[in-house]
Amino acid sequence: MSLPFYGWEVTYDDDSPRVELGESQEPKDSGVYTMYHGTSIANARLIIANGFKQSSGGMLGKGVYVSRDKRKAERYPLHNNPSDRVALELRVRVGRVKRIDTDNHPMQYTWSSQGYDTAWVPPNCGMKAVPSGLEEDCVFDPKNLKVIAIAKAPSHVLTELQQLVANSLRNPSGGDAGAASHGGGAADVCSLCRRKTQQGSPHIKQSCWGCGQNICTLMTKHVCPGHF
Repeated sequence: MSLPFYGWEVTYDDDSPRVELGESQEPKDSGVYTMYHGTSIANARLIIANGFKQSSGGMLGKGVYVSRDKRKAERYPLHNNPSDRVALELRVRVGRVKRIDTDNHPMQYTWSSQGYDTAWVPPNCGMKAVPSGLEEDCVFDPKNLKVIAIAKAPSHVLTELQQLVANSLRNPSGGDAGAASHGGGAADVCSLCRRKTQQGSPHIKQSCWGCGQNICTLMTKHVCPGHF
């Protein structure tokens, strides 16, 4: 009897560094991190296909609002019915980061014009604009974000959105370059498995024979869209 195999999950027994932070840890300049963005079903389709667009304003000014706390992304859009909420998992290059942790911070709306790429609001910092107390980031350049998975979505559109992401990753557009391969310290981190690489020895990447999605042989987990 043969069984179809649609992915894997492994646990490494070493302590090799990964680019993963808790919500309260400050992101390092030039790092690439996993973050989340909450949106509607219709907008999720557009973002996956065409990339993000910069918002015209918000508590931190212009940019794309994301969080390393998945719980926060799952709450958005705030006024939408839960059946019309999607949490996108992203790969984000933060560039130069400015911490904003007080109301009326002198750079709350001007950080992007003073040489910073991302504004970071730490959790439970007491800002009235963040009553939930959950961590938040604003990334100025939309090209520095890339959708890599669906963190949460209504069951009736989950498979569709996962397939859209898989197609997008198989055929990356130029907009992915900002989150995947620009210079800086994060250039030595594999964009797929998020484990550090040795200089001159990139990880082996190939297409999954089940779904065609790009994978790294050192990824701790891979599940083909639609097969759980």
